[in-house]
Amino acid sequence: MPIHELRALVWPDVEALPKGRTVAILPTGAIEAHGPHLPLGTDIVIAEAMARAGAARLSATGLHVLLLPALAYAPAPFAAAFAGTIDAPPAVTTTLVVAIARSLAAHGVRMTAIANAHHDPAHVQALRSAAEELEPDDGVTLVFPDLTRRRWAERLTDEYRSGACHAGRYEGSIVLAEVPGQVREDVMRGLPANDRSLVEAIRGGIRTFAAAGGAAAYFGRPAEATADEGRAIIETLGLILDEAIRERLRP
Repeated sequence: MPIHELRALVWPDVEALPKGRTVAILPTGAIEAHGPHLPLGTDIVIAEAMARAGAARLSATGLHVLLLPALAYAPAPFAAAFAGTIDAPPAVTTTLVVAIARSLAAHGVRMTAIANAHHDPAHVQALRSAAEELEPDDGVTLVFPDLTRRRWAERLTDEYRSGACHAGRYEGSIVLAEVPGQVREDVMRGLPANDRSLVEAIRGGIRTFAAAGGAAAYFGRPAEATADEGRAIIETLGLILDEAIRERLRP
């Protein structure tokens, strides 16, 4: 079945989508600092790659997939001190996600899935809140495979699981695979490893990259990033999204 980009359709196209056989995918990320080597839109690049990979798998099973424009502005308090970062209120994310899912459901697309690549705790909680708000609504289903949960995180790379993962090998590899021209590779290859775990910092009550030991807004091992690893990670992300959606489609 086809994959549709919402922004490229006219309204009768959306009206004609088969009810009960169409799933919308919303990529979510942030505009925030990702070291001196990756673009501010890194999370959007990753979320859109995850969405496309999941859509390809879903369409192969006979579903129509509606790819939505990415939600690019989000709470980003950890990176807020770095120039270019946009730090939006968490309630805005929750309200927008709920409104998007309900708007689509009103026109027959009753399932919306989130492909999220921004893991600031404030943003993750905003998405969880949206899912909780929609849970009692029988006419709307919001699927959120939360990659900070062990079930999904254990499928990802060692660096990701370590928590020393922001603009490091994991994210750098994906951006190299998707938009290599946006990577300052000469800078990236010279960056020393920063193995401080953001997960442990968060558990200890730290709330900024600088306080967590990320003075240049990166954690992990960016110099080790490769496009081949990025392509493999994208496949895994697509599989996770596919599995999370098909679980909710089962009667």
